[in-house]
Formats: sequence, C-alpha cells, structure tokens
Amino acid sequence: MNDLDMDFLLGAEDDDGSSRRRPPGSRMQQRRSRRRRKRQRRKGRVATLFAIAIIIGVLGGLGYFGFTWVRGVVVPKDFTGEGHGEVVVEIEEGASATDVAQMLEEEGVVASARAFINAIGAAGKSSSLQPGQYEMRKAMSAESALALLDPKNRILNRLTIREGLRLSKIFEELSTATGRPVEEFKKAARTDIGLPKYAKGRLEGFAFPATYEISSKLTPRQILTKMVDRFNQTADRIDLEGQAKQLGFTPREIIIIASIVQAEAGSAEDMPKVARVIYNRLASEPQMKLGMDSTVMYGLNKYGIAASNADLESTSRYNTYKYYGLPPGPISNPGDHAIEAALHPADGNWLFFVTVDPKRGITKFTDKESEFWKLREEFNRNNQ
Repeated sequence: MNDLDMDFLLGAEDDDGSSRRRPPGSRMQQRRSRRRRKRQRRKGRVATLFAIAIIIGVLGGLGYFGFTWVRGVVVPKDFTGEGHGEVVVEIEEGASATDVAQMLEEEGVVASARAFINAIGAAGKSSSLQPGQYEMRKAMSAESALALLDPKNRILNRLTIREGLRLSKIFEELSTATGRPVEEFKKAARTDIGLPKYAKGRLEGFAFPATYEISSKLTPRQILTKMVDRFNQTADRIDLEGQAKQLGFTPREIIIIASIVQAEAGSAEDMPKVARVIYNRLASEPQMKLGMDSTVMYGLNKYGIAASNADLESTSRYNTYKYYGLPPGPISNPGDHAIEAALHPADGNWLFFVTVDPKRGITKFTDKESEFWKLREEFNRNNQ
C-alpha cells in the first residue's frame, strides 16, 4: 500500500494541520458532560419549586391563622343543635332585642349575645319579640333559640274577663285557663291581694274585667292581684274616691251601684239612665225600694233577668224588693262604662225602666208607675 492510501485511511491532516484525529474517549466525555448539565438543571428546577412550595405554605399558614383570627372576631361564638335540658326565660315589657340577647347569654341558652343579634338580623324578626315567659333549652344555636321565642310559644293564655261576671264565674274561667282548682282561687281571694280598704276584704266588684295574660307559672294569688291592680289603676285614673265624695257616696257604694247598672242595662248607652233611676229612687220622698231583679237573683245564687214571685219572698239582704237602700255589696264586677255611668248619671226624673226586648237590648224609661205596668206587659209579650 502506498503512502497516499495510508493517509486516506488514517485521516490525513489538511495542509494547515486543523483536521487531526480526536483522541479516543472524547465523545463519551461529551455525553457525560451533557448529562451532568441536565442533572444540575433538574436539581435547580426542583430547588426552585421546593422554595416556591415553602413560600406558598408559609403564606397559606399565615392566611389561615389570619382568617381564623378575623373569623373569631367577626363571627361570634355560637352553639350548634337544639340544646338540652329546660330553662324558663321571661322577656320583660319594653325589653329591646339587645336586652333579650344579653339575658339569653346569661341564662346559658345561647353562646353569645352577638350570635343571637345576628340571627335576629338575618331573620328580620327584631320586632317580633313579645313579652312573656318561654320554655327554652340550654346551649341552643342562636337560630334555634329565636324559633322558640315565637309569640305563639309563650307559656300563657290570653284570657278575657267579660264585664258583669260574678266572682264565682270568674273563678271557673280562671280554673279552666290555668288548670288549678276553683278552691285555690277562693282561698287566694281571702289573702292580701291589694284590695282597697273600702272593699272590706271582699273581692266581688273589684276583680276588674279586662284581657289578661295568664301564665301557668303564676299562682292564683298572683293572678287575682293582677286583676285588683287593674281595678286600682282605673280607680286612680278616674279619681273614684274624689268623685264619689262629690256625689255624697263612698267608693264602695259607687261600685255597688255600678254593678247593678252593669247587670240591668240593655246597652252601654242606657247605663247612665239606669244609674239615674237608682239615684232617683234612693233620693225619693218617701223613699222607694230599689226593686231590682238582678240583686234578688244574686242573693239566691241564680241567673235570670226576671225574678219570680217565689224569688221575691227571699229573705236575703240582696232582695231589694224587701229592703230599702243598696244591697250589702256588689253583685258583679263592673267595667269602665258602668263605673262611669254610676259617677255620671244622665239627667232625668225616671223612676222605672223595663228592658222590653232583651234580645235586641231595648230598654224604656218612665217616671209614672202606670206606664211602668204597660212596659211590663210589653216585656211579657216579647218573652212568651
């Protein structure tokens, strides 16, 4: 083989010597170098990602703790669920939503007053809170507590005592409303329930007719005291003692007259006229007996608008056909209209009256006895 052939096989250098054969292993080193650079780049990226993850974790932790702190400040403590046990709370007259919330927190019903205020605001029920007693539970959620404070859940009955009821009937209605025996109310009536001195210790006539909220938690004595309080408030408002004195009567006598007016009048409009008949008879010369059927029936513990001939034979002091003057006590519990009529009788000279048509409440008045008998006949025809 000649020199030219050998140079070709060995890769002869160019004339400038730049094209020489590379040393053995140089390509392997290049591949290792490239792999090393890739590994370094991957490690750099991992380190960067790790650092970013740490930063995000730190920021997230700070955010969580910050949110928890803010939430603890902005969102108040609140229980969950319907609670347990039983507690009776009372919303006082005139109490604000804040007052109620504070009371519920103090009683352990809700976790915080603020939670209850928020629940009221969310439900838009701040004006729905009504005075009264309510059965609640301990550790209730604010929302559950608000639901139980619905007025329909109050522990009471609204009881209206009608004008003109006798005390015995009032006791029956109170017994029905509270579930307590009538005898408990009779016994309570003999205790100190705030009666004025002129009542002489007797409740008849002074149990003021009105609408009462009767709670099952109240005792008979407390209930009767509420009724007497209403009477005393009315007596003070109208100056019963002062006006009675101007008429020449005691406050007790005015209430006796008012009770008869309440029982005899066919309508509120007739009450001042009926009162005038009573005053005219008491002042007549010679004095006339009152002759009121209502008083006779009361003395016999009977009901009705017309006493029979047998009834008129009663020896009870309430028989005003037999005895002169007023009966010994009120025969019912009169209301505002009857008391006002007794204090302000109509002007007139009437001595008689007859409710000729009880169904329609038509009463006619006269100052002549002969006319009175004609009115009695009209009454009899209307009630056959």
